[in-house]
Order: sequence, then structure tokens, then C-alpha cells
Amino acid sequence: MDIKAWLKDRMVAAEAYDADELLAHFLEEMEKGLAGEASSLAMIPAYVGTAGKVPAGRSVAVIDAGGTNLRICTAKFDDAGGIELSNFSKQPMPGRDEEIAAAGFYRVLVDALEPIQHEFESIGFCFSYPAEILPDYDGRLLHWTKEIKIPELVGKQIGAGLLAALAQRGIPEKNVVVLNDTVACLLAGLAQGQTFNASSYVGFILGTGTNTAYVESNANIGKLGGALGAGSQVINVESGGFAAFERGPFDIRLDERSENPGGHVFEKTISGVYMGSVALELFQALAQEGVFSNEGAASFAIMNELSTIHIDNLAAGNGRDVGVLGTEAFTDGDREIMKAVFGAVVDRAALLTAVNILAGVLKGGAGQDPERPVCVNIDGSTYYKTFGMAEKVQAYLSEMLSARGLHIRCIQVDDAPVVGAAIAGLTTF
Repeated sequence: MDIKAWLKDRMVAAEAYDADELLAHFLEEMEKGLAGEASSLAMIPAYVGTAGKVPAGRSVAVIDAGGTNLRICTAKFDDAGGIELSNFSKQPMPGRDEEIAAAGFYRVLVDALEPIQHEFESIGFCFSYPAEILPDYDGRLLHWTKEIKIPELVGKQIGAGLLAALAQRGIPEKNVVVLNDTVACLLAGLAQGQTFNASSYVGFILGTGTNTAYVESNANIGKLGGALGAGSQVINVESGGFAAFERGPFDIRLDERSENPGGHVFEKTISGVYMGSVALELFQALAQEGVFSNEGAASFAIMNELSTIHIDNLAAGNGRDVGVLGTEAFTDGDREIMKAVFGAVVDRAALLTAVNILAGVLKGGAGQDPERPVCVNIDGSTYYKTFGMAEKVQAYLSEMLSARGLHIRCIQVDDAPVVGAAIAGLTTF
């Protein structure tokens, strides 16, 4: 059996896709989203820009409200773009273990900020939950995710609530800017990007989920009749929702069985939480085709889930835990087939990722000058830790950028949510 042809026929292999066609569809969905038309891409204005130079030596407070932990600190940049974090505190995210009131949430924040109130004027608040970002840099919580239980805050403006809580504690005249983790990822590139005269910025995350942010150009904003306000600004693409591409039967089956059928279908082809599930669907189908040993096929038939980490460790041959895939139920031949199939899953994800990043570069309208590349900050464990992913993404990007005469520089910023939130607090006001 020609497994490579079988994968291509089922839209799993990268060769099944036309990169230029994918890119055209991605850009079309971006345009529709910006114009307020029906689109699989939300294209949410972040109301922050990248024009301000990151000031050295000035302190800013940072709040990073993520899925598991709440981190609060002060941050300061040096002339080379390096960041110094001080007054660092970390604790479980309030409302994760039990339901609490809004006052309890803000009490935790103010308790951490009060002792350092004289060290900052502004607060950069990375809020990694669904929120409508407002023109005054606040964010209205739409709903909680990640098992957080603070129902009183749903529908409320998070930043305004924090400022009110600070004022009640006798701490007035502070500013706060609320942004999500992908926008923070983009802004985290500013300090480095300014050192090599970057022409624009893209932030891309590929981990458990995926998302993209880019800088919409002044010219494009003008075409939209000022709907986004004056000047260039960051757009949160919500790229995991991209749906204007053909999916194969196994992708569709996985989507139908997911917790949100029909939603985030692009994410379900490239992100870490799904690639193991896609691979298991393929292994079980190939087992029915008689590709695997009898005992291997029987083992796949009773498997309900497959960790992306286990199949990735097998593909990498790194000696780490491969779970059931390393047992005597499977022959060495079985494992070679698994590696080849998972390699195709990763290769397809790499192509789709490259198209996604390139769409952000193209939509921003920059990068033509090799002396002024677009700064692309990439974050996320799936991108960096999945065997072959980063190398394959860069290979696809290189080919597509060269064909268009565009130039980018990909960087990795440690602790991007904190760095990006700090930059937002320093450059917005």
C-alpha cells in the first residue's frame, strides 16, 4: 500500500494543498472580517499600536492572568531592549478552585500592587480570556474559560474594575491597558525589533491552541473608513477559527466529535492538543486496511486517545516516554509506519502555519526592504517542541517569502505575555 498517496488523497499530506490558494483564501477572510462581513476570522481591533518607542529605565506594573497562574510584577527595559523584572509574585488564578466574588478577584490584585504603588504609573494587563477590547484600552469579559468561576465579572470591564478597586484602597491616577496573550506576543517583539529597525510586527502562538496578531497598515485602515480609528494598530486575527480551506474526512470526523463542532477548525489541524487525535484516527483507519501487524491493529482498535507527546517522542526517537506505542503490541515495522504518518501530520501543520504567518506579513504591507524586515515573534510549545515543526515551517516560509520578495526575522521572546504587557503599559499612554 502506498501510504503517502493514501494520506494525500485524504487531505493529510502537505502535497494535497496549494499554498498560494490557501493564502488567497486566508487574506480574503481577513478582509471580510475587517469589513464586518461574515468571516471565519474575527479580526478584533486591539486598540494598541507599535509606533511608540519602548522607553528605557521607566517602571511599569504587569499583570498576567493566564489559565493556571496569576503573575504580578514590575518591569523595566534597558537601552538594548533587555527586561528586568522585580517585585515578582505568582499564585493560583483566583476562582479556579472555587467560585469567588468580583471583589475577591480584585482584592488579590490590589494586595500585590499596593506595596509597589509608587513604582509605576501604568499597568499592562495580559488577560487570556475571551474579552471585547474597547477603544479606551479596557476589556469587557465575554465569558470565562479554563475553569475560572467568577460569574460577577462576566460582561464587566476588567480594567475599570481594577482602577476602582485601587482607588478604594487610596491608590488613584493609574492607567491600565488590557490585551490578550497573542497581542502581547506581538508587542513582546518591539524591544528587539526596534534594535534591527523592523518595519512591522507579527505575533504567532502555536501551543495547545493557536492565534495570530499583526499590525494593520495606515493605508488599509483608511480604506475601512476609519472604522478602526486613526493610525496603524494591532489586530487580533483569532486565526484558529479559519475555515476557508478543504478538510479531509478524518479532520471532519474529529471535529464532529470535539467539544465545539464547527469551531476553530484550523486550530484542529495544527495545534498540539489535536495532532495526537488526528494521528490516532489515521492509525485506526490504516489498521483496517491491514497495514499494521495483527496485534498492533487490535491495540489501535481499542484505543480511545493518543497523546501528542507520546507519538511525537516516538517520531523524534528522543528516548522519552512513548506510552503504549512502545509496548510489545507493536512491531518495529508498525512504529516506522507511525513515524511516517505522524511526520505527514506535522508537515501539513507546518505548511498551514507558514501560510498563516505569511498572511499576517502580507496584510501588514511591510517587509519589502531587506534592511527592514518584519519582526515575527513566535511563541508556543507545539512550535518549538514538536519534532521537525520549526524547521519545516521555516522552510515553507523561506520559499514563499522569496517568491514575493519579502523579508522577515523570526524571534523568540522568553515570557512573552509579561514582556508584551509591559510594553503595552509603557507605550500606550
